[in-house]
Amino acid sequence: MPASGDVLPDTSVVIPFFKGDQSVRTKLHSAEIIFLAQPALGELYCGSFLSANLTKTRSEIQNFLAAVIVLSPGISTAEHYGQISAKLFKAGTPIPENDIWIAALAVEHGLPLAARDAHFDQIAGLQILKW
Repeated sequence: MPASGDVLPDTSVVIPFFKGDQSVRTKLHSAEIIFLAQPALGELYCGSFLSANLTKTRSEIQNFLAAVIVLSPGISTAEHYGQISAKLFKAGTPIPENDIWIAALAVEHGLPLAARDAHFDQIAGLQILKW
């Protein structure tokens, strides 16, 4: 069971962190352990390759990786993903695929998800921190 101060930030929180959002910086720095979902890492790298300053953005990612634990999807994650995705499909409320994977990792590991995307509210059983 994770400690009460552990957190899994979504890309929608990590990007403001990189941009110097003081509120996000304070909250992340006060976390006991920061986890990062591998799909979110892929999103960060995609943004880096699309940015005007690849060297700077890759450096920010590398520095961030030194302070976090990356969670990779496995068989259990895939089951959570399938359950979440099916519920969203039946409800007619699909969300981006990567965000389903990120939510599945948060649910699997019992971690609160720090996010700014409202569509995460549609996922039952997901603890969301509105940062």
